[in-house]
Amino acid sequence: METSLKHLREEFQYDKTNNCVQCGYCLPVCPTYTTFGKETHSPRGRINLVKMVGEGKITDLSVLEEPFDLCLGCRACETACPTGVEYGSILEATRAALVKRKTFSIPVRLLRKSMLKKVFPSRKMMNVTGNSIWLYKKSGLQKATRSSGIMKKLPYNLGAFEAIMPEPVSPVERGRALKEVKAKLNPKYIVAFFTGCIMDAMFHHINQLSIKLLSEAGCDVIVVPKQTCCGALHAHSGEMDEARNLAKQNILAFEKVEADFVVNNAGGCGAMLYEYGHLLSDDSEWADRARAFSAKSKDISQILVECGLPEIAARAGERVTYQRSCHMTNVQKVTQEPVELLKQVPGIQLIEMDQADMCCGSAGIYNIVNYDSSMQILDEKMKHTKATEAAVIITTNPGCLLQMKLGIDREGLTQSMRALHLIEYLAEAAGIDY
Repeated sequence: METSLKHLREEFQYDKTNNCVQCGYCLPVCPTYTTFGKETHSPRGRINLVKMVGEGKITDLSVLEEPFDLCLGCRACETACPTGVEYGSILEATRAALVKRKTFSIPVRLLRKSMLKKVFPSRKMMNVTGNSIWLYKKSGLQKATRSSGIMKKLPYNLGAFEAIMPEPVSPVERGRALKEVKAKLNPKYIVAFFTGCIMDAMFHHINQLSIKLLSEAGCDVIVVPKQTCCGALHAHSGEMDEARNLAKQNILAFEKVEADFVVNNAGGCGAMLYEYGHLLSDDSEWADRARAFSAKSKDISQILVECGLPEIAARAGERVTYQRSCHMTNVQKVTQEPVELLKQVPGIQLIEMDQADMCCGSAGIYNIVNYDSSMQILDEKMKHTKATEAAVIITTNPGCLLQMKLGIDREGLTQSMRALHLIEYLAEAAGIDY
């Protein structure tokens, strides 16, 4: 019994729960607690459940599933915590432990295996995904499926997300993707650009605009071959071994290039890259290499602030609000750079919404697998967004971008409000076309 309990404590990282003094500072910043009002859906409540497992007071681990499934993983609690509780590590370990013991249905097991192990890590498969979306839109199939009413019958409310899919690029355009671009003026840095999997499949144009903006700002840009998915979706799903394998693949790929920084444009991906040092800390072969990689990992906004923007046209009187990426804010601690860049756009009115740091409810694929909960959180976010009377919502993460587009659509504001990635907005203001 003692051996079994000791193993559980190690597996669930019980020792890290002892830093939690149950003070409650995490409660007002936790989206699930403020939305659902249940102590088990708060950070300290979840931590207490893990403590009870480690102390042998909970033996039926299934009671942890709903509280931890419904956690967004936004990690705002870490920013608010006065005692430095490593909630992210506890969440990560608990999800991995629960997944290991969970019996998935055959369809779900096959879907998880195919998406997490075959699709997201494969650049070829993600290109096929992007090209398929283009074909779906351009062939008339989209129009036919919408008129048939089939969208309302799709599982996981996928019909709602179909309506706000970004405009895809053609296979020809995808084939012309920039691989290496020199700085327009004297180069200040050499940067290796991280394309991501979903970013490159669904938001390919934002990646290309990012490369052009970096070049205009004075960076030589290299798109590293053989890079793969960052592993964030795998870590969030409890597949930690697969996340570590992907981290090693990326480290190996980027080590082959001499660059000052590894630059990304997605808050969720950036947080994962930033945490490779933590992810591989127990691996003697990879720990130092992972820490070196993480030290070079930067969000694109950090580099653009450092280098300076190209000439920006005035946008007189345009009201803009910024929806902060949770993982950029709470993990990477990148908070001011996007705001600084927006303030450099002449003439705009930058209005900060109330509770700007609160999660929008996207959280990777949380808004798909926990749709109803996600929509409750989004509706609360949209109350604050609407109060700004902004014409543009700026985001720095693809999930946030889709979620805010969905929020605009749900509120019937598509004629008066739009959501854009920061890079889209800056490129538009600088006259840089895809």
